[in-house]
Amino acid sequence: MAIRDDLLQVLARRALTEDSARPEAVEKLHARGGRTAREHIAAVVDPGSFVEYGRFVTAAQANRRSDDELLDRTVADGIVGGLATIDGRSCAVLSYDYLVMAGTQGMRGHIKSDRLIDVIERLALPTLFFAAGGGGRPGDSDLPLVSALDVTTFAAWARLAGRVPRIAVVDDNCFAGNAVIAGCADLIVACDGSSLGMGGPAMIAGGGLGEVAAADVGPLETMAAAGVVDVAVDRDDVDDAARDLLGYSLGPREHWTAADQSVLRDVVPEREQVAYDPGPIVEALCDAGSVTMLGPDFAPELFTALGRVEGRVVGLFGNDTRHVAGAITAAAGDKAARFLRLCDSAGFPVVSLVDTPGMMVGPDAEATGMVRRTSALLIAGAQLSVPMIGVVLRRGYGLGAQAMLGGSTREPLMTLAWPGAHMGAMGLEGAVRLSLRVELAAIEDPAERERTVAELTAAMRKHSDVLNVARHFEIDDVIDPAETRGLIACLLAAAAAG
Repeated sequence: MAIRDDLLQVLARRALTEDSARPEAVEKLHARGGRTAREHIAAVVDPGSFVEYGRFVTAAQANRRSDDELLDRTVADGIVGGLATIDGRSCAVLSYDYLVMAGTQGMRGHIKSDRLIDVIERLALPTLFFAAGGGGRPGDSDLPLVSALDVTTFAAWARLAGRVPRIAVVDDNCFAGNAVIAGCADLIVACDGSSLGMGGPAMIAGGGLGEVAAADVGPLETMAAAGVVDVAVDRDDVDDAARDLLGYSLGPREHWTAADQSVLRDVVPEREQVAYDPGPIVEALCDAGSVTMLGPDFAPELFTALGRVEGRVVGLFGNDTRHVAGAITAAAGDKAARFLRLCDSAGFPVVSLVDTPGMMVGPDAEATGMVRRTSALLIAGAQLSVPMIGVVLRRGYGLGAQAMLGGSTREPLMTLAWPGAHMGAMGLEGAVRLSLRVELAAIEDPAERERTVAELTAAMRKHSDVLNVARHFEIDDVIDPAETRGLIACLLAAAAAG
């Protein structure tokens, strides 16, 4: 059967939008370690599931370039996007295209983005956005522009915060407007060789700030330590990491396995002065292979993670005693508050694993904005609409412990403790020295004074044991650590049924 001329024109034009139509440009991009937008999308979505919007758009530069040049060099105006499925579940995927003017943002590309963002909001679709690119493009001259500050893409994308889960992927240079797209996402995945910044080399030089190589603007290690990048991976792992993160928002898993829970009985050292890695606790509590640690290089004294318990997604956060003894710093307050807001907006129940001496104190700490930044954690916890489950692993002292539990041991759906844990209004020895400072000062012999402190601290330690705390019903139960996962699963099931 003959194909009509009008259909032949569509098919021919469609062929021009494919990467195969410009092999030399693709080869050049590959040589520098980059990928095209279509390669980004094909790597993460289910085969044959992608439904594209605006494939025939070209840059608004008809008065500067011929039609042939526009069709060849400005395909899709540098952004490819549409609807797809991942593991059979619906989502949206967008990608700037480094093949087109270094992935810069064109005016028609912004209109495409706005159209897709509107569809995403209507359908409440989890979204994956490959954000790398050079920022705004100054060469679009077909449209009447002066400042272009009336572009609505950034506000529209930011407005989705709390409405749909959004993951940004950065696997190349990502500057200016492209960086804002990444920064407004809920989570950022980035890989080695990426560079992320509010201004690229041209903008830096234009501002009189010197010549800076693109790779030095915001390298991965810098962005990870600053808390900008949530998941830092090798280049070969970036697609899997992106799929995993988006997967948390695609619903529960039917099939799962779990570790032997008896290992939890010995994972926390008895002595409070001995630090330990909380990672094995998180891994044991969650389904095998389901844990993603978020931002481990930023405020490492507090960890945040996503995982699953019997297929249900949960957010887990807690104290890492290997760093400042697990005290809550200003940066930790920021990190935890942001994480709780993320879990709340995504509908993920929260598990809090507490082992903290309390808030960091002292003039140096206060100079970091402790009062505001740690109070943000209390606000975020008190405003949670999802259930929280609190587990005191070893130490739960002062306002820091309260902040980790949403403001009070009464705030979580259930507050549990492991054997040997202690809770108090502040660290026990400090409480002795503060409450009895007059009496202690009256003891002239320094050795005798310290023996008295040790005896009183031991007595207070016995009083502050979680069995006594539970006896006074300040917490709900003291449990065998091996029971923790099962109790969490039961509580989550009850919350889901309610």
